[in-house]
Amino acid sequence: MFPKRLSEGYRAFLGGRFMAERSRYRMLAEAGQQPEIMVVGCVDSRVSPEVIFDAAPGELLVVRNVANLVPRYEPQGDSQHGTSAALEFGVRALGVKHVVVLGHAFCGGIRAFADHHEPVYRGDFIGRWMSQIAPAAASVGERTGPEDTDYLHRLEFASVELSLQNLMTFPWLRAQVEAGKLALHGAYFGVATGHLLVRDPESGRFEQVTGP
Repeated sequence: MFPKRLSEGYRAFLGGRFMAERSRYRMLAEAGQQPEIMVVGCVDSRVSPEVIFDAAPGELLVVRNVANLVPRYEPQGDSQHGTSAALEFGVRALGVKHVVVLGHAFCGGIRAFADHHEPVYRGDFIGRWMSQIAPAAASVGERTGPEDTDYLHRLEFASVELSLQNLMTFPWLRAQVEAGKLALHGAYFGVATGHLLVRDPESGRFEQVTGP
């Protein structure tokens, strides 16, 4: 049976937000989508880009995966490249002007990698996927022990940095950046605090976005 929570949520949406934004949905259906911003986020249910950025329909192109990772450009081989395909669609087909890698606190994928916990090393897919952050792990130094939570925070930020570097390995994406037609951004959401940190492209530091 279809989850009752979803049916109830849909009815609330239909009578509320959809009615309030009906003209926008009609315009999007007729003209197609033209989002200027693409977000690479995590599948974590606590970190929804549309909610965090209070986005209207059609504003954000979102791709989500375990630990908000961007793989390196590897067009050859037998692997399926869902995130890479989404990037190609956003950059080459839709012409987005910004790509944001959105990391977050308490990332389960990052913790599983650091702790060597299941299913990272016993699953069919997650272990290979998370192995991509090995260079980020090497850059933050050794972990002193299970209680070293600062290591996890450093690794969460370093994985965002690594994804930004990996984005530049896509030749058609790099060309857009170098032509000044596309900008790359790193961001980090504090699940418990609601704080959003945005990476300064000059210093590399993540600085908090202040309130109104």
